Amino acid sequence: MILTKHYRCVHSSSCQCTKGHLSEDVIFLVFRQLNWNPKLIAALSCVCKWFDDLAKRVLWKEFCKTRAPKMMLDLQSCGSHSVDGNWRALGKLLIYCSGCSGGQLFNSIQIPGHFVYRTRFSRTSGKSFLLPHCRTDVLYVSDPCEHLDQGDDGDVGFFRGMFKSFMVSKVRRMLIDRGAQLHPTAVCPYCKAKMWNMLQANMVPLTASCKLGAYEDSVEYYVCLNGHMLGICTLLPLSDSEEASESE
Repeated sequence: MILTKHYRCVHSSSCQCTKGHLSEDVIFLVFRQLNWNPKLIAALSCVCKWFDDLAKRVLWKEFCKTRAPKMMLDLQSCGSHSVDGNWRALGKLLIYCSGCSGGQLFNSIQIPGHFVYRTRFSRTSGKSFLLPHCRTDVLYVSDPCEHLDQGDDGDVGFFRGMFKSFMVSKVRRMLIDRGAQLHPTAVCPYCKAKMWNMLQANMVPLTASCKLGAYEDSVEYYVCLNGHMLGICTLLPLSDSEEASESE
């Protein structure tokens, strides 16, 4: 991989890196040896704007391609060399459960976000979250991240996902045609873009609760302007969810 070499921080006059940086290709080789460790990439991004720019352009992209190679290949198969919302946002979506602690989404539930070691994203599962005439769209959705015994809220599951080419998707077109309103204050925890509430837009199919193993009236999710999805559900007890899967 050929990278342009830069030796001085050209983004900020206040940067402490007055003696310049290692070249980009050296940093690339170092992080490849570290298997694109996301915590180290995040730490490097905090050093200065030059490192942050390098991380967003190169390191997070390589992390995503290593963590979910088939998914990344599909997301880029339309010919684009980037993804909606940028690589850092997608990298965070792959490894971070956003929870709900700000009080703006999902009523008054207070569950902090956290990193997850590994999550499975499925294109097939994504079909269950789309209305029938939108199922030519491509949506990858994670298995729910389970937060059990949350008092009156029961067993809570958070899920997240990513649309392919969201700007030209049928879901986006339907949201616009229906005059769906963006949330007035809340933003996507991954890219900071405004979000649509799919439940308010009446675009949550019953198949979503079956796929999640959740109560029918408990599924709610948002989609941001860049096509990132985050949602919540109340999970059925294990025996009930097994019956729901069989009926599906």
